[in-house]
Amino acid sequence: MIFNSLDFALFLPIVFILYWFAAKGNYKLQNILLLVASLFFYAYWDWRFLFLLAVSIFLIYYPAKWMMVAGSIRKKRLWLWTGVVFSVGFLGIFKYYNFFVSSFSDLLAGFGVQVNQGSLNVILPVGISFYTFHGLSYIIDLYKGRIEEEKSFINYALFVSFFPLLVAGPIERATHLLPQINKPRTFDYNKAVDGLRQILWGLFKKIVIADNCAVYVNQVFDNYQSQSGSTLLLAAVFFAFQIYGDFSGYSDIALGTARLFGIELLRNFNFPYFSRDIAEFWRRWHISLTTWFRDYIYIPMGGSRGGKWLSVRNTFIIFIISGFWHGANWTFIAWGTYHALLFMPLLLLGKNRRNTNTVAEGRFLPTIKEFFQIGFTFFVVVIGWVFFRADTISMAADYLRNLFSSSLFILPEYQVGMKKVGFSLALLLIVEWLQRNKSHALHFDFKISPILRWATYVILTIIILEIGAESQSFIYFQF
Repeated sequence: MIFNSLDFALFLPIVFILYWFAAKGNYKLQNILLLVASLFFYAYWDWRFLFLLAVSIFLIYYPAKWMMVAGSIRKKRLWLWTGVVFSVGFLGIFKYYNFFVSSFSDLLAGFGVQVNQGSLNVILPVGISFYTFHGLSYIIDLYKGRIEEEKSFINYALFVSFFPLLVAGPIERATHLLPQINKPRTFDYNKAVDGLRQILWGLFKKIVIADNCAVYVNQVFDNYQSQSGSTLLLAAVFFAFQIYGDFSGYSDIALGTARLFGIELLRNFNFPYFSRDIAEFWRRWHISLTTWFRDYIYIPMGGSRGGKWLSVRNTFIIFIISGFWHGANWTFIAWGTYHALLFMPLLLLGKNRRNTNTVAEGRFLPTIKEFFQIGFTFFVVVIGWVFFRADTISMAADYLRNLFSSSLFILPEYQVGMKKVGFSLALLLIVEWLQRNKSHALHFDFKISPILRWATYVILTIIILEIGAESQSFIYFQF
């Protein structure tokens, strides 16, 4: 079941009504209802995935339980690593087995040794990278004493599988979500309305921005050898907005949906394309993943406490792991390495924590310096997205070679539908720039007239219905 479908449009109000009316005042019954709804939501993709989700839940819940009754630190650590290794191993089998077998076979072939490749003919379970990290945060935080043991299996299972975040995040922390699950929740009209606004903006970003950009992007990337440099650059820019509209749109819908049930999820995007350097971009892009790697890998490895070169090593490791987390392909590792290289000058010069405030704070327009900083940061991010979108490293290299050719300076090829893409992108950028210091683009922390509010809702709905492209799968479902 996907957010931008009629099925979800029927599913959500049914769960909402049962949650607030049939289970009103009984948060334990509400948790059971949400768990059943989440399992149904996940089974809607493929009921066989439920078994894998259940295994992932058991692989953490019971080792964590046994860890808490262990009689010594050594035994506690043993159960911690049992949960971590089995859970990560489970993820690795389904997501990375074929990658490693293929890469090893290619390596041997380079030395003239031919081997028969064995592969697992399985479908990558939707959301496995996300719900695996949910569980890992629980057992690690429990071991570190940051959270108390969750006695209720139902509550823990709901934490891992809560349907708004189940298949594409944000990646939640046990310290943030479990306390909300373990207490009564009351309906808050203002939060619910704000959640609906965020859902509306998320649908706009997905259906109008991402899906329309995808049409042009797919046409160009599928025939990139015969395209001009300017056309390739425009397609790369459109892909930057496609993946932003796709993933941040999903996150907006997830956060807004959770707010309908009185639950606040972690923010995942903070207008990243207004960043002034690459460090700021990563503080604003896929925030839940970036902070997860920081807290559970970067800091335990020593972070920046061991001097500059240790920081360099740890930063490279984090970016490469982040790239590999996105998919079993060398293109994602190249993408992560590319961003690590972009990050290095800021780290070595001690400027990686420079732009922590909102750009043009207190002003309507950025300064000329800020404008060029934003433009340059966006450009280098766009170049990186070519590796993310390409099927192979060689394809990415060929694409960039053709992009930076003399044909870069001619007009790009016109495609049907480009005008509505241009209009949509202009609307996106204007609204998000005006709201860049808010939690989301339609967050109103001041009173505006009902006429203006409802006009906004109606206009956006009309744009979604009239300009929205044919539905495409969310890109991050494959991760």
